[in-house]
Amino acid sequence: MPTLDQFVNQGVMGNIATLRPVLSPMLWNSIASGKRAYKHGIHGFAEPDPQNGGIRPISSTSRKTKAIWNILTQQGYRTHVLGWFAGHPAEPVNGIAVSDLYPLTSQKDRANWPLADGAVHPASMREVFGKLRMHPSEITEAAILPWIPRAAEIDQENDRRLEVFAKILAENCSIHNAATWILRNEPWDFMAVYYNGIDHFCHAFMHYHPPKLQGVPEQQYEIYKDVVNGAYRFHDMMLATLVELAGPETTIILVSDHGFHSDHLRPLSIPKEPAGPAVQHRNFGIFCMTGPGLKKDERIHGATLLDITPTVLTLYGLPVGEDMDGRVLVQAWEELPAIKRIPSWDQVEGECGMHSVDLRMDPESAQMMMQQFAALGYIEAPAENQKDAVEKCVRELRYNLGRDYLDARRPLDALPLLKSLAEEAPEEKRFRLQLAQCYVSVRRWPEAKEILQSILAEREAELAQRTQDQAAGATEKGELDPKPVPVADSLMAVIHFEEGNTEEALACLLRAELSDPQFPSLHIRIGEIYLRQRRFLDAERAFIRALQVDPESPEAHLGLAITYTRLRRSADAAEQALSAVGLQHFLPLGHYYLGLALTRLRNYSRAILAFETCLTMLPGMMAAHRWLAVLHGAAGGDPEKAAQHRKLFDDLRRKRQAAAA
Repeated sequence: MPTLDQFVNQGVMGNIATLRPVLSPMLWNSIASGKRAYKHGIHGFAEPDPQNGGIRPISSTSRKTKAIWNILTQQGYRTHVLGWFAGHPAEPVNGIAVSDLYPLTSQKDRANWPLADGAVHPASMREVFGKLRMHPSEITEAAILPWIPRAAEIDQENDRRLEVFAKILAENCSIHNAATWILRNEPWDFMAVYYNGIDHFCHAFMHYHPPKLQGVPEQQYEIYKDVVNGAYRFHDMMLATLVELAGPETTIILVSDHGFHSDHLRPLSIPKEPAGPAVQHRNFGIFCMTGPGLKKDERIHGATLLDITPTVLTLYGLPVGEDMDGRVLVQAWEELPAIKRIPSWDQVEGECGMHSVDLRMDPESAQMMMQQFAALGYIEAPAENQKDAVEKCVRELRYNLGRDYLDARRPLDALPLLKSLAEEAPEEKRFRLQLAQCYVSVRRWPEAKEILQSILAEREAELAQRTQDQAAGATEKGELDPKPVPVADSLMAVIHFEEGNTEEALACLLRAELSDPQFPSLHIRIGEIYLRQRRFLDAERAFIRALQVDPESPEAHLGLAITYTRLRRSADAAEQALSAVGLQHFLPLGHYYLGLALTRLRNYSRAILAFETCLTMLPGMMAAHRWLAVLHGAAGGDPEKAAQHRKLFDDLRRKRQAAAA
């Protein structure tokens, strides 16, 4: 991909950490707002329809905070936004808005393909942009063969993948045509474009990507094995056009909301639950940024989706909202930029290009988008009974909000949501598992243990019934055994570990390992048990095994950093701690162990910075205060800061002693 290679060489790049749950409508609105989902209000793919009854796609009217294009509109910038998730109806920005419904069609040919109401703002541009769309029927053999050279062998009566391919390609060509038309014909200060192609091509065809997965038919593999690589090359070509039209003085940010497993971590099956395909997502996406005043050919570390909007605001010399959850990626600049602050952009009055919340969505357009989400597996096909459909939809929104609270380290906000869901739908094992996770987070071991024991007992009962049915010849050929629940065993291990029962904890983890040796956090938990038992070489092996399963696990790198600290291998500890915080910046223990390793390596100035970073995330960490008191109190240090941290350490110790008494 020559354009991406040049892009990286001329700017900064790195991994960017996603958020959980890894659902694109939530993530892209976090990118656009700098806020988590519980603040911006987009909690899934669908929502109840207050005007028409039933459910509808999540809409732009559901976002309850300003996106970056609303802020820039309010500041008088000429602003365009295209294809963004939850972007319909198109918002009345100071520029052109093209909604995510714009390229979709349910029609078999172009002749009868009306442009959805609200798909383009301003309405005066509807005719121009309607003509820029590409219909799937316009995808010719010449366009197909570079991706699928053996397309002629496909039995299209029984294999609809070619149709899926044409649909994805046409949709992304439509968005690209609109974006390039704007760059050529309209004045602009800012433009945001979302292409869904890589995500959709990967969901449809990653199963056929080399190396061949177990269970994939040989003929299908040979036909479709080049589609994913073709998708990346095609997007590289589109990026080349955008870069050329934008010009050399433009700052360009390339970002994905998550990655995609393309290796041994590809799941062999997709969970049969709403948003089940998200299991294919990788926890890190790509971030690249190039432009005047930025570093060249440099890696940056610790970026998250929440950092994009604060960084863009700083590029425009505008203040960052104090209610935003992200930070400015200052390491991208050659010279440290000035960062201004404002309490909240939502408190700034004036026209900003947002809709009123009661704007009506066209029912036919809504139905078309719902069909697309269902085809991708992100939602269940809407039930005919509207009441049932709305109840299921609301449950999913509450579930996603609860998971967002957990990811934001707000388990007390998640707890009532998850508890009510588990009570309303006890048959949904995922609700009970998340509730157990929440109880573990707030150290309510008995409640967590009760839930996990019931889940594990249910599986044992299912296995016993399966054995009985097999003996009686009552099972169908090919019928699968009940699935193992390694998450439940892993959480039980955490509880035993915290209660001091390390042997029982280890037994739970080894049982989980037998059922799913590729379970991502399993070997990390095993390593933590070995650390508690002071079996440091065993711990090292466990964390290395975790990195073999997932080389980009911050927890595994942190586990190795702690292990090497115990083994007095300070250089190795520093390297692993740097890797951990590079992957996940908000990792207080990672910064603490980095500071400890750097102290032992006599790199005191960087150690102080690491300890201070730790305390910005975890102000009550006594050990960090103690080390800062020591380092600032050394010869050539800062006696005032030493006294300050010593006092904070003493205050925290007294509070802990009082609580223990």
